[in-house]
Amino acid sequence: MTKEQKNEIIGELKEKFSQYNNFYVTNTESLSVAQVSKLRRACFSKNVEMRVAKNTLIKKALESFNNDSYNGVFDSLNNVTALLFSENPKEPALIISSFRTESKGEKPELKAAFINGDIYTGDNNLATLTKIKTKNELIGEVIGLLQSPAKRVLAALLHHHEKGAEAAAEAPAAE
Repeated sequence: MTKEQKNEIIGELKEKFSQYNNFYVTNTESLSVAQVSKLRRACFSKNVEMRVAKNTLIKKALESFNNDSYNGVFDSLNNVTALLFSENPKEPALIISSFRTESKGEKPELKAAFINGDIYTGDNNLATLTKIKTKNELIGEVIGLLQSPAKRVLAALLHHHEKGAEAAAEAPAAE
């Protein structure tokens, strides 16, 4: 690979790291070509971009940002590395988990995940990452919590109004 080709790949990776706030670093070393193709299809169907690159090129792309927040990722850059880029921080974790379940294997292995500035290292964090709430899920929960008291007040007022109407209807009948 020429220096020009390497610089081109580093430029493409820098663009991806700038574009996405979330990326996963995975080990796909023992996967067959068919399995990697299946993983790529799963990523494509969920709008997750999968990119395989040399560890040194990934490291150079991250170092070019002069940002200490990526330092925790450097230790995970070994063996065969595939990067999963996504707008949704949870989607790559779900893809990896379901892929493992279907293939009854332990690969791809999660080496690290960079989620909105936080780094999760090690495969033991995969279960935690599948439970992360997306921005839209959190907004929905907050709206639901805000609506709940208002619904209760309206229900109580409506119930009170109905009782008042029943009492008024019964009063003339009693005379």
